[in-house]
Amino acid sequence: MSEHETPGPKRRDPVAAAILELLAAAGPGAAIAPDAVARAFAAPRLKAGDPPDAWRRYMNAVKQQALHLARAGEIVILRKGEPVDPDAPFRGLIRLALPGGRPGPGPTTPTPSS
Repeated sequence: MSEHETPGPKRRDPVAAAILELLAAAGPGAAIAPDAVARAFAAPRLKAGDPPDAWRRYMNAVKQQALHLARAGEIVILRKGEPVDPDAPFRGLIRLALPGGRPGPGPTTPTPSS
């Protein structure tokens, strides 16, 4: 162990923690959109002069952490309501959900249009 490493449990990435917190708050069977995570993550970090779409700068981090969590089995990435393989390429709109709970037919987390 080098002098810069600290012993103990590894800290979770703040974006990954935000994904898991929002999914837990959404409840079992609910799915959330990645932009909802980016908006929630950006909200406390916005400064007075930031543009209204400043949350978009966090989208890449949200997608990368979602892939990481899905590969670890902590979440499921859904495309058209079906789980996708996080190791295979996929495109299009996705939703994030906890494993085991499939979203129902009703609306889940609303996504405001920009």
